[in-house]
Amino acid sequence: MTDRDCRGGCGALPLPCINGDTGMSESATSTPVTGGCLCGRVRYEARIDDRKGYYCHCRMCQLAFGNVRVAYFNLRRDRVRWTGEPPTEYASSKIARRGFCGTCGTPLSFHFLDSERMDLSVGSLDDPGALKPTEHWGVESRVASWHVPDGLPEHRIDENERIMQRWRQAYGHDTQPGVDTAKTQA
Repeated sequence: MTDRDCRGGCGALPLPCINGDTGMSESATSTPVTGGCLCGRVRYEARIDDRKGYYCHCRMCQLAFGNVRVAYFNLRRDRVRWTGEPPTEYASSKIARRGFCGTCGTPLSFHFLDSERMDLSVGSLDDPGALKPTEHWGVESRVASWHVPDGLPEHRIDENERIMQRWRQAYGHDTQPGVDTAKTQA
């Protein structure tokens, strides 16, 4: 996988501003989007280069969101500015963090510690219909009875070398990514 290697969940931000100042990195083709949590305390502005999202079916994302899959969009962390309170951070593994509202509990973000990229939840957008799903990740954990085939490309976490490398470095060579590894070797 390319620069968008934080997809795939299997792991996963209280930063007032991800890039350390009050502005965001911009490009001529980026589009502004806004979102936040249910109670409105955590808000963000982000600049995206495309309107693509993806589904993560990994077991860790299922548990973090209390759902059978999660819809995310991926972007550079310096393209996000927290405009309300920053999210509370949870270390769901040795390699990743998940952001959520500490007041209402809304899950908002995921990022690998060594990545310049992050995922934000599509459901937290003010206009979630503005993005379109383009692929499925973590299909080895997909709940079959809740899946309707849609023809989108599908990927297994254990087939992504960059993600597997992160898990092996943190937990050992014979490691399988996921909840059991993160809980037993915390």
